[in-house]
Amino acid sequence: MVELSPDKNPHNVGIVSIAYGYYRNLSLGSRILLFMVLGSIGGIMVGEPAKALQPLGDLFIKLLIMAAVPLIFFNLLAGMTGLADLKAFRRLFLKIIVFYGTSTVLAMMTGLFVISLIKPGIGMDLTQNINSTMEELPSIANILTGLFPENIFAAFASGNVSQIVMFSIFLGIATVLLPEKKRKTLSEGFALVAELLRMLVDVIMRFGPLGIGALAAATLGQYGSQIFGPLSLFILGIWLAMLLMTFTYLVLLRIFSEYAPLNFLQKTFALWATTASTCSSLASLSVAFEMAEEKLKVPQDIYSFTLPLGAQLNKDGTAIILGGTLLFTAQAAGIEFTPATLFPILIMGAVLSMGSGGIPSGGVVVSLVFVQAFGLPLEIAAMVTGVYRLLDMASTTVNVMGDMVGTCIVSHSECNFFCKRTT
Repeated sequence: MVELSPDKNPHNVGIVSIAYGYYRNLSLGSRILLFMVLGSIGGIMVGEPAKALQPLGDLFIKLLIMAAVPLIFFNLLAGMTGLADLKAFRRLFLKIIVFYGTSTVLAMMTGLFVISLIKPGIGMDLTQNINSTMEELPSIANILTGLFPENIFAAFASGNVSQIVMFSIFLGIATVLLPEKKRKTLSEGFALVAELLRMLVDVIMRFGPLGIGALAAATLGQYGSQIFGPLSLFILGIWLAMLLMTFTYLVLLRIFSEYAPLNFLQKTFALWATTASTCSSLASLSVAFEMAEEKLKVPQDIYSFTLPLGAQLNKDGTAIILGGTLLFTAQAAGIEFTPATLFPILIMGAVLSMGSGGIPSGGVVVSLVFVQAFGLPLEIAAMVTGVYRLLDMASTTVNVMGDMVGTCIVSHSECNFFCKRTT
């Protein structure tokens, strides 16, 4: 009698077949959740060696960014040229800017409030010496002029979202002013290319579960031990502020739109898994486009403008980290802020968060600049840098969620102008 080897045992083959069939029937969001859980558990168990999976996650991020830059450009052009007139664009712009400005200030206040309650900096001894070349505090004029490209090809090559958006807006306005026949031809062409690029995102997202699982394993393998380290209370405070801001978004969504909060989170889960694992608003933007159109049924005319604009101007998660880091540093240094300092903190924090995309080294350097602007010791920067990846997971998610919620609210208010949406 010939015995089957263990790997050819019909029972084992049957279990694998059933498991694979079950996996194939899962939605993309469920697949991503499964791999995130497996990757997180594996990263915590294995530790530092799990960093070997980082290149796989980095490849996934690069693929998303590869699709994101041209998708932003053509999606925005397709949306703008589909508008009835420039009055509709002006109305849309004013609404979303009011939302973004309000949410940024609210996020900064949330970060300050939570850290003031938890007081993670009380009793800390700042003894590290940091040698840093500080950036100058950017002026509002520099931030605004930085939105406009000198060389649009350089903007595309560097992936400068704000400059690509500004160029697209001007090109879209020029297209709208063309004669009807020419405008329609260009609009159809833009829409066709945008559809092609969205299909490219669909293809890339097939690798999403594996890429996101690898990123989760590498991140927790490298930083997991620091969750339980001396900065754990600060990390907890920032994450609590992020959760409070998320709750605020869901309340606003419920009040000012037709979307049910839990249904909103369920439909867009793949996006939040992407933001948390990639820590990149640009890489997540292509997924956000797909979620807005396919899952939330937001008109392309709206999301193709509001989401890229929000990726540059609306960084609520960054604002929370700025406020939290500033107060954490003040507590550690034994300095108390008076109510009179609240206004300059909010204004300067909003300006810095809006302009953070143009500052080298991202949010870490922005936090340094913010701390320096108020004459506080810079030693805290080294501590924040050590755990910034753990903060950035939540920060990027809140950044993108603010953009998406604002888009949904504006879409609801504009529904009578653009389309009759069904939910």
